Amino acid sequence: MPTTIEQAQSHLFDELLLILRCLDCDARLDRDQTGALVCSACRRIYPSTRGVARFVDERNYADSFGFQWHKFDRTQLDHDEVRESDRHFCIKTGLRPQDLKGKLVLDVGCGMGRFAEVATRWGARVVGVDLSAAAEVAARNLADRDFVAFQADVFSLPFAHESFDLIYSMGVLHHTPDCEKAVKVLSRFLKPGGTLAVWLYSRYNKWYRFSDIWRKYTHRMRPETLHSILKVAVPVLYNLNRGLRAVPLVGKPVAGVIHHVFPVNRQADPEARVLDTFDWYSPKYQSKHTYEQVFRWYEDMGMEDLHVAEVPISVRGRKPLQGRA
Repeated sequence: MPTTIEQAQSHLFDELLLILRCLDCDARLDRDQTGALVCSACRRIYPSTRGVARFVDERNYADSFGFQWHKFDRTQLDHDEVRESDRHFCIKTGLRPQDLKGKLVLDVGCGMGRFAEVATRWGARVVGVDLSAAAEVAARNLADRDFVAFQADVFSLPFAHESFDLIYSMGVLHHTPDCEKAVKVLSRFLKPGGTLAVWLYSRYNKWYRFSDIWRKYTHRMRPETLHSILKVAVPVLYNLNRGLRAVPLVGKPVAGVIHHVFPVNRQADPEARVLDTFDWYSPKYQSKHTYEQVFRWYEDMGMEDLHVAEVPISVRGRKPLQGRA
């Protein structure tokens, strides 16, 4: 893994020094000999540990995601035989490689770098931010890419306004205390003519009702405890579901009821099943949304040329070349 100084000496990091800003006074940041970022005006220091500059406390309400992406640090990364993240990127944003090539892109809630891996492979220069310590996993996974990760809060991003050609966030902003505010704050960091694409959990689906009930309790558990429970419960419920569905007449209805009351992920990969089920039950915040809501947010931001992608709720829009005053 490259050291912080090696990362800071990369071409992309040098480019970012032009747009990085102090959270207190909005002045430009410089780097010191340790790799830390220092405000050129008020001298506030933003430390860099394990290859990632920190603009928040390392522990916060997103701790479960830090645990999650350290535990499943490469589970969802594409490789030569699998291009599943490519497919998800396309169907959840409507974007294609030509939309990203050569662009400076902000990945909001980068996690372990799943979609940043796709974006960099498509030719983008990508800045990943994550509230959790997952940012350091992304930095490690994409050490050989045109990618820099920061641990930062979407509500207090350390960048100058109108810095990015494209911003995307997939499956993240509904895990903040205020999803609408989180979406709307991103437009200020988008260049005129730039694109904002988000994918959020859908309110149209009702399968998640019982998971929301259980999550009132499960999100209070230590991530390690919840993961230990799910390592046992997910295989049991998954195999019970498959077994019941083989029973004539009553099997499928009974399996459906059990899955409705105790929902677990049912994809083929057993590790991914546990990962996605953990993702359902561990977050403190998890809101659901409609297209009507999200279109209204985009209209409030003055965004134009709105599109939806294949998987609800996915909305993409363009910031006008002449923005609102």
